[in-house]
Amino acid sequence: MPITTFALFKLVLSAALITAVTEVVKRSDRFGALLASLPFITVLSMIWIYHETPAATRIAKVSTHAQLVFWYVLPTLPMFILFPWLARHFGFYGALGASAALTVALFALTRAIMARYGLAL
Repeated sequence: MPITTFALFKLVLSAALITAVTEVVKRSDRFGALLASLPFITVLSMIWIYHETPAATRIAKVSTHAQLVFWYVLPTLPMFILFPWLARHFGFYGALGASAALTVALFALTRAIMARYGLAL
């Protein structure tokens, strides 16, 4: 499948944002963390979805995406609290692995809880 100009633009812009955040972190941990915490990727995704979805369904598609992102963000938050402690005790990659495992487990728990209330994730 050939890559379109728009797909290439999305790729470059998304990569530029990630690169910008990592460069800012080199100068200021606080400002870099603030930038990283902003939902750039989600907002960009919503813009891309809006422009690539037929007009009749684009608002519903973007709205559903935003709502699902909210529910999927919740199980990732404990990782940010536990990662510093895990890194001190298990090193960077050990903490990364444990954080990923915790997040997967919390995703499963979130899905089970949401299903119990009739919300499918």
